[in-house]
Amino acid sequence: MTFTEPSSPCRGDSPSVKPTTPLITFLERIQETARQTFGDSSFDPKFYLDFSLKLDLLTTGGCFQQLARPADFVPEPDGFLSEVENLEVRSWALEVHSLWKNLSRKVSGRVHKRPELHTLLPLPESVVVPGSRFREVYYWDSYWRSATTPVKDSRVYRVGYRGLLASKMYETAKGIVTNLISLLDEYGYVLNGARAYYTNRSQPPLLSSMIHDLYDRTGDVEFVRKSLPALVKEHSFWNSGIHKVIIKDAQGCDHTLKSDKQSASKFLNDSDRENFYRELASAAESGWDFSTRWMRNTSDLTTLATTSILPVDLNAFLLKMELDIAFLAKVTFENSMAERFLEASQARKKAINAVLWNAKMGQWLDYWLNNTTTCEEEAQTWECQNQNQNVFASNFIPLWIELFYSGL
Repeated sequence: MTFTEPSSPCRGDSPSVKPTTPLITFLERIQETARQTFGDSSFDPKFYLDFSLKLDLLTTGGCFQQLARPADFVPEPDGFLSEVENLEVRSWALEVHSLWKNLSRKVSGRVHKRPELHTLLPLPESVVVPGSRFREVYYWDSYWRSATTPVKDSRVYRVGYRGLLASKMYETAKGIVTNLISLLDEYGYVLNGARAYYTNRSQPPLLSSMIHDLYDRTGDVEFVRKSLPALVKEHSFWNSGIHKVIIKDAQGCDHTLKSDKQSASKFLNDSDRENFYRELASAAESGWDFSTRWMRNTSDLTTLATTSILPVDLNAFLLKMELDIAFLAKVTFENSMAERFLEASQARKKAINAVLWNAKMGQWLDYWLNNTTTCEEEAQTWECQNQNQNVFASNFIPLWIELFYSGL
C-alpha cells in the first residue's frame, strides 16, 4: 500500500505554494480589527474572510485606513463604571462606550498631499467625529456632547471628550487636543470646525478645560508643558481689542468684559446683508446657533444682534480658562505666569458679578450694549434695563466654576 505524506517546504521536489493574495491579506486585517473590537466571545473569523469588495482593493483599503479603530479602545476598560450596579444601566453605558470604534477616523493622505483640493483640513492625529453627515471635528462639541441623538434615518453620535476620559482612552484624548492646537497654531485660534469654510470663526474656548481634565486623569506634566504656549495664545486671541468692552458700574468702576464679535468682523461693510451674515457667524461662534437669546425680536431671525451682547457663558469660559492656565502654570513651575493669570481671573470674576449678576433673580444675565458708543475704548455706563431677564441655561454657567459656588 502506498501512503502520501504532507509536503515539506524543505524538499526541493515539492510543488510550489501559491502566495497569499493581497485581498486575503487585507481581509485578515479586517478580521483582526473585528476581533480586537468585538472580543472573542462571539467572534467568527470565517465571516470576515468571506467578504466581497464593492470597490477596488486600493480604494477600499484607503477607506478602511480612515476608519482606523482607536489604539486605546477596549470593549470594557478595567474599572469602567465600577460603582454602577444596575445591569441595565451598565449595558447602556457599554453601548455608548462602544461608539468610539465607529467614530474614529484618520484624515486621508490625499488631504495632506493636496489640501487645496479639499474643504477638509489636514490634522496630525486621528479624529473623533459626530457621525452621520458631520464628518469633521468640531471645537466645543468635542468637549461637551456625550449623548446619542436620532437624526432622520441615521444617527448623529454626540460623544464628547469627557466621555473619552471616562472610557480611559487617554491617548485618543491627547490626539484631540493636539489636533485643536494645530488649528490654533495655523490660524491663530481654534476653528469652529476642521473645514475650510469654518476658518472665519472659533467657538467657546474649552481647550484649557480639556487639558486640565486630562492632567487630572493622567498626571502628564510634559503634555501640559507642551500645551501651555497654545493656551496663552488662545487667551490673547479672546482678549484682543475687537472683543473688549468696558462697562462703568454704578459705583463708577470700569470693568472689561468680552463680546462675541470676533472673526465675523471680516464681513464688515456698509451693507445690511453683510452685517446680517456677520451676526449669523457670531451666533454660530457662540455655540448657540440659533437662539432667540441673540434676537431683538424673538420671532425674527433677521434681528440677530449677537455682537451687541456681553454673554454670560463666554465670559465664564474665559474665567475658567484663566483659572486653568494659572493651575497648569503652577504645575509646571511657571510661577510668574500662574500669578498673572490668577490676577486676571480675579478681575474677570469681579466684572462678571458687577455687570451680569442680578441679585433679585439670583442669576447672571446677558447684557445688551448700547449702540451709541463709537469708540471701543469708551466706557459704557451700566444700566439695569440692559440685562436680558429671560432665563437661559447659559445664565447658570458660572456655577460650573468652583470660584462661584465655593462660598455657598
